[in-house]
Amino acid sequence: MIRAGLQIPNFTYPGAAPEDLFERVADVAVAAEQAGFDTVMVMDHFYQLPLLGPPDHEMFEAYTLLGALAARTQRVKLGTLVTGVTYRNPAILAKIVTALDVISRGRAFLGIGAAWFDVEHEALGVDFPPVKERFERLEEALQICRAMFRGERPTLEGKHYRVKDAINSPAPITPGGPPIMIGGSGEKKTLRFMAKYAEMANFTSGYDEVPHKLEVLAQHCDDVGRDINTINKTPLGSLILGHTMEEAEGKRSALLQDRGMPPWDQLDDNIKSMLGARFVVGDADAAGEQIQSVLALGLDGVTFNMPADGWDLEAVAFAGEVVTKAVG
Repeated sequence: MIRAGLQIPNFTYPGAAPEDLFERVADVAVAAEQAGFDTVMVMDHFYQLPLLGPPDHEMFEAYTLLGALAARTQRVKLGTLVTGVTYRNPAILAKIVTALDVISRGRAFLGIGAAWFDVEHEALGVDFPPVKERFERLEEALQICRAMFRGERPTLEGKHYRVKDAINSPAPITPGGPPIMIGGSGEKKTLRFMAKYAEMANFTSGYDEVPHKLEVLAQHCDDVGRDINTINKTPLGSLILGHTMEEAEGKRSALLQDRGMPPWDQLDDNIKSMLGARFVVGDADAAGEQIQSVLALGLDGVTFNMPADGWDLEAVAFAGEVVTKAVG
């Protein structure tokens, strides 16, 4: 389960030619592992997301990349944060994640959600049904993947997907199959699916919303007769570290301006509040205290991306030191 996770959402690196991109990503993953991160995740997208860069920035296909990272790393768990259910037939997805589990000797997990980025769906010819249907698809996919992970050879004639005596061989290395992580923050469906199907939950809401999300998740767990403590609970946040507060704040300002936004002190209060609830910014001591306060909300671990300098190996090593010390 995740205690200290690193998400790699960006593959556009200063001075990196296309033929060097994988080696740079692999170096980041290895540096994260050596620094103490226990999990490395990548986004499952095909176009870069608006807050991270323009759509034509480099974006690896997630599972091809994870399979290659499995061969370069030794200990970190590997998965997506998170796969959109619309992108792959769920039985094929179960085979893909099982292959990753075998290649990594039992370090894979299935991160999955209802999908949302309509731009890449339209551009690549992938159906993007209404939200109600996407959640119907997600529940059927969860049922199929979980059964295949467990070697149950499921037969299901769903509204959107069907399998018949579905074989999953070779079987996963992880006993019971790769754990399932559901990402999102919707209270009626996403959190209910977390309670019903997932071993891991990742909240994409601000830290200020986490206590309420945990209350809702606990109620859903009660409804299905489950102990909430059997779910590994983490938030997704962004980490901007400096050796001094001034350095960290300078990195934040540079990041905002690179995204076409004004410096921090000139931001609209609403935007500042939204970003502040998702960012940890500071030197080692300040960031460590912020991470501990996030954990104190009732979470089991933290997951960060590093939008300001996640390609810099020294920065990744420093982040691993700070995060692992904070989580204890």
